[in-house]
Amino acid sequence: MLVGLGNPGARYQDSRHNVGFRFLDYLARDQGLRFATEAAFKVALSRWHPAPDLDILLAKPLCFMNNSGESIGQLARYYRIDTADMVVVYDDLDMEPGKLRIKPAGGGHGGHNGLKSLNVHVGNTYSRMKLGIGRPSHGDITRWVLSAMTSQEMADEERIFSCLLPEMQALLQGELAQVSNRVHLKLAEEMTGGDA
Repeated sequence: MLVGLGNPGARYQDSRHNVGFRFLDYLARDQGLRFATEAAFKVALSRWHPAPDLDILLAKPLCFMNNSGESIGQLARYYRIDTADMVVVYDDLDMEPGKLRIKPAGGGHGGHNGLKSLNVHVGNTYSRMKLGIGRPSHGDITRWVLSAMTSQEMADEERIFSCLLPEMQALLQGELAQVSNRVHLKLAEEMTGGDA
């Protein structure tokens, strides 16, 4: 299962906190997939078959971020998906905007409310794709994560998404370290105009 974290509704679609939703939407557009609301699980769901032996559920919880784990837990139990077979895409305050980290299973929640909820309801043995959003220099963190991104942040996000897209099948087949290396090399090349 590929899980994108975010908050439902048009009010939040461009917010820093909704990077997980946006990545799943980006992947779905590229692959010609559609999401359908599964009211019983409070989730928007799509299925992707990038290879004959690979059947992926794309899931966007439609409850608010703090309760994401409830939806994903119910879904995982229904489809009998082990937590170790999940990849979660989300925002990270402790990384600068434009940065990506692909992390294998395990670890804490780092204060992220969506991860806190997932850890309660499914455990923490999922893999992670986290995109940096940075911290505000001052002011309320809640307001920061729920605010719309700047045009530069949007451009950085688009660049990361485009580098990730051709690697998703390999990533979902467990090649996290290899994918991470290839994506970071590609991002470095783009930043230097190919002179890296």
